[in-house]
Amino acid sequence: MSAFVEIRGVDKNYGFAKVLHGVDLDVARSSVTCIIGPSGSGKTTLLRCINQLELLDKGYVRVDGCYIGYKLRGGKLHQLSGREAARERADIGMVFQRFNLFPHKTVLDNIIEAPVLVRGVSKAEARERAHRLLDRVNLRDKADAYPSQLSGGQQQRVAIARALAMEPKLMLFDEPTSALDPELVGDVLDVMRDLAATGMTMIVVTHEMGFAREVADHLVFMSDGVIVEQGHPREVLAAPKQDRTRAFLSKVL
Repeated sequence: MSAFVEIRGVDKNYGFAKVLHGVDLDVARSSVTCIIGPSGSGKTTLLRCINQLELLDKGYVRVDGCYIGYKLRGGKLHQLSGREAARERADIGMVFQRFNLFPHKTVLDNIIEAPVLVRGVSKAEARERAHRLLDRVNLRDKADAYPSQLSGGQQQRVAIARALAMEPKLMLFDEPTSALDPELVGDVLDVMRDLAATGMTMIVVTHEMGFAREVADHLVFMSDGVIVEQGHPREVLAAPKQDRTRAFLSKVL
């Protein structure tokens, strides 16, 4: 059976700086893959390549059997237009380090905007969906609040609800707890645990090793733009095979 997410030979350069080098990765449907590694290792860039926020210099990404950002015609991949790529991107939710909420809109309006404008969902249906999602992230009473009235953890949970409002096939998380005060991290991780338990396919860049050990099905260690080691989280964390992985884990565990 083919992987739900297939990443093959992905290169990404910024000018003369090579950020990703021939990255290959398979992600199973309804699984959680955590990506760890030092700063500058290419983790965030890989996430941004998956949903075409960054164009690939080489290789391809497929999600649920479909090429992302490209169409296969005549045996060759042809880049989609911006509008076509945006439609594909709507199937991939992404939660960033910084919450990226619209400061002038209420929590409810932040959540309903994309379903209405991109999916064509009616405002009534979008509101109903938003209230269900706010229940799910334990923020029902914050529907009429503005982002500035929320803690960082609450804003991040709103960002998760906003991504889920598009009913994505795949969720990407880019260090979703790194900007939070320590006491706020647990609430966000609880929402992510609940999401994983429902069978959402998730790729999570994280420095939360406990979350990776407990929740992930697959752990990937990246350094210098390549995947150095991957496997079951408990095995990689307890007995890494590569020197580079051991050196990194000795500093973070």
